[in-house]
Amino acid sequence: MTSTSGTTRGNAWRNWAGTVAARPAREVTPASAAELAEAVRRAAEDGLRVKTVGTGHSFTAIAATDGVLIRPDLLTGIREIDRTAMTVTVEAGTPLKRLNAALAREDLSLANMGDIMAQTVAGATSTGTHGTGRDSASIAAQIRGLELITADGSVLTVSEKGTDQEREIFAAARVGLGALGVISAITFAVEPLFLLSAREEPMSFDRVTSEFDELHAENEHFEFYWFPHTGNCNTKRNNRSAGPAAPPGAVSGWITDELLSNGLFQVANSVGRAVPAAIPAIARVSSRALSARTYTDIPYKVFTSPRRVRFVEMEYALPREAAVAALRELKAMVDRSPLRISFPVEVRTAPADDITLSTASGRESAYIAVHMYKGTPYRSYFTAVERIMTGYGGRPHWGKIHTRDAEYLDGVYPRFGEFLALRDRLDPGRLFGNDHLRRVLGA
Repeated sequence: MTSTSGTTRGNAWRNWAGTVAARPAREVTPASAAELAEAVRRAAEDGLRVKTVGTGHSFTAIAATDGVLIRPDLLTGIREIDRTAMTVTVEAGTPLKRLNAALAREDLSLANMGDIMAQTVAGATSTGTHGTGRDSASIAAQIRGLELITADGSVLTVSEKGTDQEREIFAAARVGLGALGVISAITFAVEPLFLLSAREEPMSFDRVTSEFDELHAENEHFEFYWFPHTGNCNTKRNNRSAGPAAPPGAVSGWITDELLSNGLFQVANSVGRAVPAAIPAIARVSSRALSARTYTDIPYKVFTSPRRVRFVEMEYALPREAAVAALRELKAMVDRSPLRISFPVEVRTAPADDITLSTASGRESAYIAVHMYKGTPYRSYFTAVERIMTGYGGRPHWGKIHTRDAEYLDGVYPRFGEFLALRDRLDPGRLFGNDHLRRVLGA
């Protein structure tokens, strides 16, 4: 190893939600693609498997390893901005929060993003992180090029404009699950900085489900939250605006985003965990605590929100036309069950894309995400929800809790076999494998 690449004995590692723990044999912190490639070659020589972990925001064991754990903390920052091609090339370990702020300083922006920005760019894209959008898709769908370290230590650059083989790798590696190699840099499409107007508004469950298609069609970005044990939802509509900017006031923004959505929500969940019978009453109060508001700001300040209350999550992507039926079935299940659910259910959408294992691959999709407060038993709820979602051909989010295996996934991803064949070529010895990938990919 060169002196700039730190190698240490592995320490116990836990993910953000506390659902996964691992103890790698060693940890490596490379500072360049060359050092990353050397770390991969050395691991192969030592007979150790390799996984990369960013900020640990995946709820699954997708990054767990007993071999070499690569931490990309030094692989950060923007390599290049190409204003002719309207792209930005960024190191794989760069947190989305840092990328968004840097792009804004350059009067640039991503077209769409998820609702949190703590993840690294490679971690977010490799697991299919998405926001909500009628026309604009996931973060991975905004990728225009990748730099990938393969199992033999080669540095491979692929893009949508490469050879047939490079395009095949590019199509799969944008949501690669860490199974095809280690990403060292990503090139994203960007556009001139724009403004979004957000309209947040309470709405009844019956109204939002009956008008779901219209709300989706009329807004560039539509999402909503349903509060279990109630008939109440909170909706959010984001659309591009000519301005002027009108961000939330400092005091009102703090009250909504910090005091209500984090501080009091934390207290409510803590009380609910201690006294589950109180949850329905708490839900009725919580679901009415947020009032309507509108504001206009630059994209990442509208798309994302602080998430300080820790939770576990399951999310399924369904054909968009099945979303309302599935959600109504979910509500009926909760209403007739003894379950006590303190976290709202989140519903978002995405257009179809052409990424091999994207949850929106080849079909317009709706996402239904369920959560439970950290430390609260969740398996009964998630099992019941998963039974509903799989009944509609749902595809589980790659970074969130689920129990599906390769046999099921092969049935809901038409190009699943393509991904496995590519993996066999790029990593025949499963250098980048682990137990989780063995379950979801079959080998």
